[in-house]
Amino acid sequence: MSAHVLAVGEALVDVVHRPDGTSEEHPGGSLANVALTLGRLGRDVRLATWLGRDARGDDVRSWLAGSRVVLAPGSDGASRTSVAQATLDEAGAATYEFDLDWQVPAGAGAGDDTLAVHTGSIAAMLPPGDADVRELVEVARATSTVTYDPNARPAIMGDADVVRPRVEEIVALSDVVKVSDEDLAWLYPGREPLDVARAWQATGPAVVVVTFGGEGATAVTAAGEVAVAAPRVDVVDTVGAGDSFMGALLDWLWGADLLGAARRDALRAIDRAATARMLVRAVAVAAVTVSRAGANPPWPHDLIGPDRVRVGEHGTDERGTDEHGAEEHS
Repeated sequence: MSAHVLAVGEALVDVVHRPDGTSEEHPGGSLANVALTLGRLGRDVRLATWLGRDARGDDVRSWLAGSRVVLAPGSDGASRTSVAQATLDEAGAATYEFDLDWQVPAGAGAGDDTLAVHTGSIAAMLPPGDADVRELVEVARATSTVTYDPNARPAIMGDADVVRPRVEEIVALSDVVKVSDEDLAWLYPGREPLDVARAWQATGPAVVVVTFGGEGATAVTAAGEVAVAAPRVDVVDTVGAGDSFMGALLDWLWGADLLGAARRDALRAIDRAATARMLVRAVAVAAVTVSRAGANPPWPHDLIGPDRVRVGEHGTDERGTDEHGAEEHS
């Protein structure tokens, strides 16, 4: 088996309801979207998920295969394929309702060739699969980088006071955490997002990234904090944006030889210049995703990167705008 990333979690069908009353179906699911992004960016990625052997499951399988995502054995054991009803507002932001069935396929787990295990969202919180996800992550740390995106779904996860300590347990087991400001507002009402990120980073992760929608993202590391702005684009909808951002983080870390348990110390030592390059790449990928309908992350030919990222001394940010509208931060 070749070196790969293993994504563990939900693949489903998004039924998207638009403000004009129209609706359409797109394959999706947070972990499927991360896997799809990695596959499109040319990475070997496996997805351990829970699909039905039905028409919607066939659509999801075809969608994943078209982006070079390999399903882990046993991922087709569900009685039905799960569905998320996504309702968009006038700004393109989505709220969700779910009809979801989730289990970890028997035998899914990290091997010696698994560079990273990524999980999060509903899969890490919804019984009965949540306990298996946590066990899988604990075991995977021996060989793999562990990455996590809470990607909160209050409608299905329940009360934030119950969810919060379970999220914190997985954060502490992780090497890289990506979380949105909206997730943190739900989990920690009244707290500043970066205060939470700093607290999380102190519990174990090498990198905690907070995304701020169209405003960009900030990473907290041992070397300091780095913020980048998002490119300005016309937003069609935000479905899959955070997931494509996460996939881009993993893609960049792979290219920088920072994945795998043996590279854990190197990841902890990531400097501010490298962190900035990672974030610029991730916001560029997410910008393409929000510029088109559904969870439709970019292929390499869709991306034009900035010429350079400069990280200054003394921890201050100097901002410049390249020819494509991406802001450079130092």
